[in-house]
Order: sequence, then C-alpha cells, then structure tokens
Amino acid sequence: MVISGIITAVIVGAVIGALGRLVVPGKQKMGCLLTIAIGIVAALLGTWVAGLLGVSQTAGIDWIQLAFQVGFAAVGVVIVAGVTDRHG
Repeated sequence: MVISGIITAVIVGAVIGALGRLVVPGKQKMGCLLTIAIGIVAALLGTWVAGLLGVSQTAGIDWIQLAFQVGFAAVGVVIVAGVTDRHG
C-alpha cells in the first residue's frame, strides 16, 4: 500500500469515526486515535456490506454505503465507550 492510500484511510476513518460519534448520544470518553481506528474498520465493513448487497456503486454520492459505514461506526463507538466506561 502506498503512503497516499494510508493517508486516505486515516482521513476517511477520522470522518466516519466522527460521524459515528455524532450519531451516538452523550459524551464518549475516547481519544482521536481510537475514533479514527473505529472509523477505518467501520468504513471497510460498510463498503463490504454494501458490496454484498449490490449498492456499493450508485449514481452520485453512495449514500447507502455511507449509511452502512456510519452505522458500523456508531455501533463501534457504543461498544468501545461501554467497555471504557466500565473499566475507566
């Protein structure tokens, strides 16, 4: 993987992770790196699920794929925030 691919993954992860945190109500006690990591995983999962359902390539902005990505990010935030609240 080239450096531009890694930088793109981090930027997309940050955006998807931040959107996932915005969807979840309340304050989550997690840092930026954890948010980015959740966003990267959510983006990959959302793209994979959208591909399985045949909606990964649509005309214009891929809103359905984005919805899957943000949904996975929100679930990831809830899981991680729940674990850190219990142990932190």
